Amino acid sequence: MSFFGGGRSSAPSTPSTQTSIVREAPGIEERKIELMDIARQVANQPITLPQIQVSPFTQLEQTGLTQAGQTGVGGAATTAGIGSVLGAQQAAAAGPNISQFFNPYQSYVTDEILRQGQMQQNQLAAQAVGSGAFGGGREGVQQAELQRGILDAVGRSRAQGFGTALGAAQRQQGLQVQTGLSAGQQLGAFGQQQQSMAQQDINQLMGAGGVQRQLAQATLDAQRQSTLQQQYEPYQRAEFLANLYAAGPKTQSGVTLGTQPSTSPLAQAVGTGIGAFAAFQGSKATGG
Repeated sequence: MSFFGGGRSSAPSTPSTQTSIVREAPGIEERKIELMDIARQVANQPITLPQIQVSPFTQLEQTGLTQAGQTGVGGAATTAGIGSVLGAQQAAAAGPNISQFFNPYQSYVTDEILRQGQMQQNQLAAQAVGSGAFGGGREGVQQAELQRGILDAVGRSRAQGFGTALGAAQRQQGLQVQTGLSAGQQLGAFGQQQQSMAQQDINQLMGAGGVQRQLAQATLDAQRQSTLQQQYEPYQRAEFLANLYAAGPKTQSGVTLGTQPSTSPLAQAVGTGIGAFAAFQGSKATGG
């Protein structure tokens, strides 16, 4: 006996399909669209970026630069010092000026020596006359010795005067040379000091002016930064809203529509029959 006799074959099943529609929640979606409109309006507004400004030299720096361009500071003192040294060298090379140190009374000293000698000669002649030896050889020898003594005294006097004048002239010459050299060194040092002081003044002017310029530059940079912040403030608000929406609660909702294949009644009946037949065959085998 067949349980399948006269039966119809089952219809093929339809494939399962599923459609998911995902979109923002209505309120959130509306606000995001508004945010996009705001962003478009902000982006359509052109921004004129402020120029980068550089602070110019301050008045102090200008003064320092002007002074730095003045060369030869201390040159006059240095030139005078060089002239003093050259003068000292010339004075050292020249002989001492003795004439200005001769004793102006030297002639009186010489005259006095000669006068004293003449008096001694007269006394010697008188003595020779008194002794009756005038014009003799002895008198001549005595007169010669006396004359030699007079000339020797005059020579020593003049030599002493010359030596005194020479010493004074040499001392004067040495003092002049030493003074010239010392003055030259001092004037040269003074010229260097003038140059150093001028450089210190320039450094002080440039330093103080540089501080003023840095402050002015910082002010310009702060003003530019403030202007940029004001210009980009709308972008920051738009970005704030975008971050707020992105970090907010779940903003999506979903609706799922699905279709599944249905089993025909005939196929269900056939399945039931097959199960009953299998159960009958099993009970029959057990009973036999």
